[in-house]
Amino acid sequence: MKPIRALLALSITVAVLGLAGCDRDSATDDASRTSVPEGETADQFIARVNAELKAMYPQLTKPQWLSSTYINDDTQFLAAKANERYLAQLNDWIEQARRFDGQEMTPQTARAIQLLKLSTSMPAPRDPAQLAELTQIVARMEGMYGSGTYCTGEGRDENCRQLGQLEDVLRNDRDYDDQLEAWRGWHTISPPMRNDYTRFVELVNTGAGEMGFADAGEMWRSGYDMSPVEIAAETDRLWGQVKPLYEQLHCYTRTQLETEYGAGQGSVAGGMLPAHLMGNMWQQDWGNLWDMLVPYENAGSLDITAALQAQYKENFAEALDRNGDERDVGMLAQLEQDAQLATAKQMTERAEEFYTSLGMPELPDSYWKKTQFIKPRDRDVVCHASAWDMNMEGDVRTKMCIKPNEEDFTTIYHELGHVYYYLAYNDLPPLFQTGAHDGFHEAIGDTIVLGMTPEYLESIGLVEAQQRSEEALINAQMRMALAKVAFLPFGLMIDRWRWGVFDGSIEPGEYNQAWWNLKARYQGVAPVEPRGEEFFDPGAKYHVPGNTPYTRYFLAHILQFQFYKSLCDAAGYTGPLHECSFYGNEAAGEKFQAMLSKGASQTWQQSLNELTGGERMDAAAVLEYFQPLQAWLNEQNEGKSCGWQASAATPPAPEGDDAAPAQG
Repeated sequence: MKPIRALLALSITVAVLGLAGCDRDSATDDASRTSVPEGETADQFIARVNAELKAMYPQLTKPQWLSSTYINDDTQFLAAKANERYLAQLNDWIEQARRFDGQEMTPQTARAIQLLKLSTSMPAPRDPAQLAELTQIVARMEGMYGSGTYCTGEGRDENCRQLGQLEDVLRNDRDYDDQLEAWRGWHTISPPMRNDYTRFVELVNTGAGEMGFADAGEMWRSGYDMSPVEIAAETDRLWGQVKPLYEQLHCYTRTQLETEYGAGQGSVAGGMLPAHLMGNMWQQDWGNLWDMLVPYENAGSLDITAALQAQYKENFAEALDRNGDERDVGMLAQLEQDAQLATAKQMTERAEEFYTSLGMPELPDSYWKKTQFIKPRDRDVVCHASAWDMNMEGDVRTKMCIKPNEEDFTTIYHELGHVYYYLAYNDLPPLFQTGAHDGFHEAIGDTIVLGMTPEYLESIGLVEAQQRSEEALINAQMRMALAKVAFLPFGLMIDRWRWGVFDGSIEPGEYNQAWWNLKARYQGVAPVEPRGEEFFDPGAKYHVPGNTPYTRYFLAHILQFQFYKSLCDAAGYTGPLHECSFYGNEAAGEKFQAMLSKGASQTWQQSLNELTGGERMDAAAVLEYFQPLQAWLNEQNEGKSCGWQASAATPPAPEGDDAAPAQG
């Protein structure tokens, strides 16, 4: 996963229906609630809910699509009201379901009722005024994020840059101060969210409490076919498996940063990595540091970005040729936009072709007509990459602001994983139209990304012919680790923060301190200057104001390697795991498609077993894949003082979990 793996990506499914709205005329008008047929059985109830949900679904998703792709007060109002109506209806359905507590019913109906109760990440209060307040806050926070802008100059209205432009600085500019300004600048957009977020927490906790949960975090942890305590312990176990590999990557990266910037700037007190120097706004993907971290410069080029930018320049040159010599500034801007769109579609077509090579269908024509491929010139949009199922029967879309670089290229493959999951389970009843668990949904596209081996990239013309050598292997492994391994602790810490916020162990007056304590503890990352409670740095990450649970991304980064290994086995591959690409293998595609088509109709353990032969999430495949790199990192780090002291962070971590030592 990239920015969403970064990044990131928000997947609009039944599991996060709370992000959109529905078709009832009034959230507060009891007369508008669905009448309950006398003598209705549990099976009949679920059949009715499925029918009503599918009928309302376009009215649920379209206001949210408008709010994300045309940010203004009007679309935020429409999204908030639709959200309000849907959540009122959801509360009504959940209340109706209580009639069947303790009654005998089919296993499928029992599962559907459980999924209904967990079908939103935003449990809403029953009180109409509180419900309306909650949806207004959600629309407002998402609008603040989507239109977030950092301006400098007199009156603070000049030299304005949004997230994409500030990310370009971190991606491409190696000037220490330029990067620090860009990082600081984006984090100015979130302090105004702080009071809204504090109230948001109070309201969703009220809703969760009314549904019988201790808090919203416990509700989130209840969606994994195991107890909330068990899934928390499971994530700790999985992190323990991969932590030594991350620590070795951290140690190597710190050495290279200190070589580039000097010991005084390349690391932070305690041996941590400076937040603004990681090439990514949230330090979740280190791939943009490739120029500094490449193990062997002359062992074959993996510069995908250069190839994509060359393709954009070619498209722009063709657009210029088509329009002759008379060009004003406006025309040139439009020609640039046209070339960006053409390049974005070409990138997406390449991604689609990987899926169709496995025997999966081509994307519907409506996808190409309705998708947001690039940032429009005329309005603010939410650029955060996401995939959308608009009607549960084939109207699928993605929403991105694609640029010709490796990060966005792999993100397209990730987002199409969501889309192909939607298409595979669209024949199921609506309550089963979601992933086996939310980590499954995030893992699908990333499994495909693992199949993007250097040989595959060479076959589609994005990199030069690859030499087969130990140096080329380590380069390829490092390229993948900077995305996959670097992400792991970030994928864990965001929900560790929110679980604490929801259960009250992190109080509003310590939101920012707790955020940086956890980043220090898990990632070994810290800001280079104090970040007090006047800031709200969690809000600068989309998934916090967007209220998207994040443990799914951590689990996806484990599951994708299990999926990948099983698809390689299905393809008959017998070599080293890291060299496998199942591109073009329909036997692997058939096995993958079979799992996708089950959606949430059975437990994730059953779905995992059918694909991999086991019912337990396990990081062994991660370690098998990266074994050559881990051995190389151990050699590179020999004699160095690895690990970090989280207690040296700014602000300080609480006593206890203050060190993350690594050997070597």
